[in-house]
Amino acid sequence: MKRYLFISVACVLLISIFAACSSRPTVRRVEADTVVDLSGRWNDSDARLVSNSLIGDCLNSPRVSQFIQDYAAQNNGRLPVSLVGSFRNNSSEHIDTDIISRAMEVAIVNSGRMDFVAGGDTRQELRAEREDQQWNASEATRTALRNETGAILLLTGTVNSIVDQSGRYAVRSYFVTAELTNIETNTRMWMGENSEIKKTIRQPLFRP
Repeated sequence: MKRYLFISVACVLLISIFAACSSRPTVRRVEADTVVDLSGRWNDSDARLVSNSLIGDCLNSPRVSQFIQDYAAQNNGRLPVSLVGSFRNNSSEHIDTDIISRAMEVAIVNSGRMDFVAGGDTRQELRAEREDQQWNASEATRTALRNETGAILLLTGTVNSIVDQSGRYAVRSYFVTAELTNIETNTRMWMGENSEIKKTIRQPLFRP
């Protein structure tokens, strides 16, 4: 009886070892908005949460709300046009700030409170296409030069982090700041900070 029990236990252990050593990864689909933390570092969920929070604070601030209202009254109901600039990464880890900028753009467009124009690489690509059309497209279909919609507001920001670590335990805190500036006057319309992303991390006792 003991012999059979020993053989059974050995088989289970062997199966477990072979499964752990399998070269094929285990994949499980999750919803796109599911918060998944594997390493404790900055991820796409953090970018989405912070961007929605900051844009909400910006658009609902008294000064910005009044500016939008006054601008629409003075320009036949048109909304002010904004542009998302650069977000600098001042943290100690690699963070793709383009994801933050894109999340900010989506939040602005979906708010319906401002119009939005493309910037950065997208703007340069559009300008190159318009220039190319002047030579290669028919006169009836080519787009006009110098007819862009100019932005009046520019959104920029920074990402900072603090890591407090002791042995196997660490706390990562992220601070994302954003500023909305009037391009014509350089006036700061709004400044905000989100410090809601804080993660506690416990490293395993034995690492492979």
